[in-house]
Amino acid sequence: MSAASARPAPAAEPALLDRADPEAEIAKAAAAYSNWGRWGAHDVLGTLNFLTPARRLAGAALIRRGEAFSLSQRFDMNGPQRGWRRRTNPVHTMLDTGTDAAAGKQGFPHGIGGADDVIAMPLQCSTQWDGLGHIFDHGMAWNGRAAADTVTSDGDLVTGIEHFAAHLAGRGVLLDVGRVHGDERGELPDGYAITRQDLESTAAAHEVEVRPGDILVVRTGQFARTVREGWGEYAGGPAPGLSLTTAGWLHGTQIAAIATDTWGFEVRPNEFDVPAFQPLHQVAIPNMGLVIGEMWDPEALAADCAADGVYEFFLTAAPLAITGAVGSPVNPIAVK
Repeated sequence: MSAASARPAPAAEPALLDRADPEAEIAKAAAAYSNWGRWGAHDVLGTLNFLTPARRLAGAALIRRGEAFSLSQRFDMNGPQRGWRRRTNPVHTMLDTGTDAAAGKQGFPHGIGGADDVIAMPLQCSTQWDGLGHIFDHGMAWNGRAAADTVTSDGDLVTGIEHFAAHLAGRGVLLDVGRVHGDERGELPDGYAITRQDLESTAAAHEVEVRPGDILVVRTGQFARTVREGWGEYAGGPAPGLSLTTAGWLHGTQIAAIATDTWGFEVRPNEFDVPAFQPLHQVAIPNMGLVIGEMWDPEALAADCAADGVYEFFLTAAPLAITGAVGSPVNPIAVK
């Protein structure tokens, strides 16, 4: 018997998790679903390697009507952040204004005037991608690199998000789990752990196939609820989200990336009776190399998909090419 076959298998459903031992459950999933070395020792793209030119071309062929939908929340002072780990909402400041121009303060010739502005914000304060240097597992970053050598005060020296800039465009698929498994408003309750069965049954209900290289958008309905009721604990509090036990499905489907309408992608509180924090992140990013998006707004797209029954589309969602960043704001655009 090989060492690999001797390892205990990861839990396939939430009821099988040892809720008293998150470390062991994370370790089993990390070992089973690791992609270290899959694309060579120098890889900086992780699961974006599944999004090939041929798959991107197939995604572009899905455009039929030319209708476009932004999947971004707003970037402003009225956002959800409450200061956790120094995350704040964006601060937008004008440097030059029409008032300045009208007052003749800008010093330009022949009546020309202009406006300029600046924004200060954490890169993960609203709709965003996590980079591969965002999460570590026992001091190790993606592809078996030492975290201390990979991400320093100078930024992510190896897997900075700038490497993603040309890759995140292809076939998008919406899995509206909220509409299929939620309440009459199409919303899952906070703390709802989305399982593999939920994802597969949602795809079946939508009559859409999840394929390698896809960019998945999972709608829970939590963002819709915050729009109606206020932010509350949206940033960091209880939320519906993916179960740790979906790691095998995420690995096996060979998707390129996945995004949700929640702050943390995975179910919160996390699925343990002892202290735990974002265990699926710990498996997915440093071990699987999975690209994760959070705080997306799929509401307009979801309404259109429900109306026409088509849950696949072309999706472009390039991050800003910020050298060495471990996350980036994004304005995803779905085109049907």
